[in-house]
Amino acid sequence: MFARPIFSASLRQAVRPVARQAFLRPTPFLTAFQQRLLSDHTREAIEKAVGSAPVVLFMKGTPETPQCGFSRASIQILGLQGVDPAKFAAFNVLEDDELRSGIKEFSDWPTIPQLYLDKEFIGGCDILVSMHQDGSLAKMLEEKGVLVPIDGSSPDSSA
Repeated sequence: MFARPIFSASLRQAVRPVARQAFLRPTPFLTAFQQRLLSDHTREAIEKAVGSAPVVLFMKGTPETPQCGFSRASIQILGLQGVDPAKFAAFNVLEDDELRSGIKEFSDWPTIPQLYLDKEFIGGCDILVSMHQDGSLAKMLEEKGVLVPIDGSSPDSSA
């Protein structure tokens, strides 16, 4: 009776540090193994989604109805920064299990939401919050020309 819970608890303790290390510092073998799990079809679909707009957010829920606090915070940050809705696309990972697991393998980032800017992975909610607070996100978004113009003109037109 008592052997099973003790064994299970000791096994969980023994596995936890290894699992954390795998997420924090993936080995080349693990990365190669993960890439093999991502089908060509899923990889192509994710690449197409990442390229669908200059600013792409993979999130839980939609911008209008986020389904987790981290997705909500990410949407709020992008709104506060003034990202142009015409240059923004969001993908709900809760609608597609392949997308949900595939995007994690594609970016080698274990959490959602995930932000891409001009097809480049930026990070998750924690990275967005940090960049928002230190001003680097505003600078990056402005340099990429993805903000709503202040005077209503397009950012490429000359005055």
